Amino acid sequence: MCGIVGYIGNKKACPILIDGLLKLEYRGYDSAGVSTIEGESISNLKDKGRVKNLYELKGINDLSGTVGIAHTRWATHGKPAQENSHPHMDNSNTFSVVHNGIIENYQELRAFLTAQGYHFLSQTDTEVIPNLIHYYYSKDENKDEKQFLRALHATCNILKGSYAIEAICKFAPDTIIVARKDSPLVIGKGTDENFICSDIPAILSYTRDFYLLDDGEIAQISKNSVAFYNSDLQTVNKECKNIDWDATSAEKDGYEDYMLKEIHEQARAVRETIGSRLKEKTPCNFEDIALTKSYLSSLKQIYIVACGTAMHAGLAVKPIFEKLCNIPVSVDIASEFRYRNPLLDERTLCIFISQSGETADTIAALKLSKSKGAKTITLSNVIGSSITREADYTLYTHAGPEIAVASTKAYTCQVTLLAILALHFAEVLNSNQSSLMEHLKHEILQLPEKIDELLQQDHGIKEFAKQVYTEHDLYFLGRGTDYTVALEGSLKLKEISYIHSDAYAGGELKHGPIALIENGVTVVGILTDPTLVEKSISNIQEVITRGAKTLVITNQNLKNVNFDKIITIPDTDPLISPILSIIPLQLFSYYIAKEKGLDVDKPRNLAKSVTVE
Repeated sequence: MCGIVGYIGNKKACPILIDGLLKLEYRGYDSAGVSTIEGESISNLKDKGRVKNLYELKGINDLSGTVGIAHTRWATHGKPAQENSHPHMDNSNTFSVVHNGIIENYQELRAFLTAQGYHFLSQTDTEVIPNLIHYYYSKDENKDEKQFLRALHATCNILKGSYAIEAICKFAPDTIIVARKDSPLVIGKGTDENFICSDIPAILSYTRDFYLLDDGEIAQISKNSVAFYNSDLQTVNKECKNIDWDATSAEKDGYEDYMLKEIHEQARAVRETIGSRLKEKTPCNFEDIALTKSYLSSLKQIYIVACGTAMHAGLAVKPIFEKLCNIPVSVDIASEFRYRNPLLDERTLCIFISQSGETADTIAALKLSKSKGAKTITLSNVIGSSITREADYTLYTHAGPEIAVASTKAYTCQVTLLAILALHFAEVLNSNQSSLMEHLKHEILQLPEKIDELLQQDHGIKEFAKQVYTEHDLYFLGRGTDYTVALEGSLKLKEISYIHSDAYAGGELKHGPIALIENGVTVVGILTDPTLVEKSISNIQEVITRGAKTLVITNQNLKNVNFDKIITIPDTDPLISPILSIIPLQLFSYYIAKEKGLDVDKPRNLAKSVTVE
C-alpha cells in the first residue's frame, strides 16, 4: 500500500508534491521521494523514513521544476532503504517512475533486461518499469510526440500484477503519463494545471474536479489537457466529476465509516499480501525466512501466539500447517502463554501475530520464547514496529493502515499470509501433499476476485441485521474451520454492537449451551466444509426446534432446509474458507451497530493497539 502524487502546471511542483505525500502518509511511511524535471534533466531525491525527512535532503529547496511525481512507500520488495525508495529511474536517467502495487513477474522481467545489458540498483519490483520503458522507447523507430506513450503502453502489456504508475521523461518535459490496473489512481483537473494522486484527499485542497481512471487505462497529461486511452491504445472519452467531499469523508473514500471502507479494501489487501510470494506451479517465495529442511524436520511443535482477532487467524490456519507439514500446532492466547510455563526449546518454532506490532502480551511471549531457545517468526502490518525488532524473522501483511478499532482486513491478510507460509514449509519438507498444495495455491490466487464478487453482491445482510439489532444475545455455531470463523464473528459483534454473543463448536451444543436457546433468539451458523455440512445442519435444526431464528453462511447447495436467511458465498477449499466466510459476518456486525446508532470505528473501552498487559 503506497501513496503517489503528481503535478504539472506553472507552479513549483515540489511543495505541492510533498504536501500531497503528507496527506497520504497513512498509506505508506517507510520511505518517500520526489522527481521533478529540471531543465534538460530529471532530479530524483528520496530517502527512507517519513515524508518530513524530505525537507532535510540536500537540494530539495533548489527544485524549481513545474512537472513532477512523488511517492510514499509501504515496502513490498526490499527493505526500507534509500536505494529501494521511489521514484526509480532507468539506467540512462531518461525516465523516472513511481508505482503502487505488485509486479508479480518482475523476476522474469529483471532477467530479460539483464540479458539486454541493463543493471539494477534496488531490490524492488518497480525498477523494471523505467528500464522497460527505456527499452521500448529506444526500439521505437517512430520519433513523434507519442513515442513515450507507446513505450509505457508496451511496458504495461507485459506487466503481471497490480499497478498505478506515474512516469516522466526528460525528452518529453511537458508530459506526465499514468497507467492503472487494480490500484487506485485519479486525476485532478485545475486551470492551467493538473494533479495526479492515488487517493483524492491528497489533492482535495487544490481541486474538486476529478477524472477517475479505470482498470487498463492510460492517460497522457499536460498542464492544459488530459488524453485517455484504453488497453489497445485507442482514445476514450471520460467525464470529469465534481467531488463534493469534506476532508473527513474524503479520507474514507466516500464510505460512511472506516470500518466499512476497510471491509471493502479486503480484495486489494489480500492481493497485495499475496504479492510475489505465491504463483501456481512455482515454489513459494520466502527468501526472507531461512528455515531449512533439516530444521523443520526436527520440530516437535509449532506455537502460534496472538491476542483477539490475530489469535483467531492462528486458529484458522492451524489445520493447514498440520495437514501439509505433519507438525503439531498449538494456538495460544499470548496473555496466557507466558504464564503457563510452555514447553519451549530449540525444536520449537513460535509464530507471533500482531497487527500493530505493539501488543504488549504478544511481545512478552516472544521474548520468553527466544530466551528458551525457540526460533521466532512474527507477522505484523506495521513496518519497524516493536515486535518486528525482537523476532528472528518478520513477515509483513500488506493490509495497509487499519483505522477502525475492530480488525477486518488485517485478519483476512493474516490468514492468507500464514496459509502461504504453511505451503512454503511443506515445499521445504518435500511434503507428499503436492496435489493438494497446487490446488490450494490456485484457490488462494483466486481469493481477491472472489472477495470482490462477495462484496459486490447484495446478500440481504443489512435487512437481516435490522430484524435482530435489538436483541441482547446471539450465538454462533460452526465445525472445523467454520468454528474458528464463528469465534471471530462473535468477537466482531461484541466489539462494535455491545451485544452479548458466544461461539460454540457445533458438536458441543448439546453438551450444555443448548440450554440457552429459547424462542426468538438468533443463531448464526457457518457451513463451508462438505464433509461436515450434514452434521452442522443437524445442529442448526436442534436450535430451530427450540424457536431460534437462523442466519446461515454457506457455499454448499443446501436443500430441504428451513433456515430464516441463507447467505451464499463463493466456493473455495475448506482450509482457506475463513477468508471468505468471515466477510458477511463483518458486515452483519457493522450493520447491527449502525442500526443501534453506535460509533463503529471507535467502540467503547477498546484501543487499536494494546500496549499494556
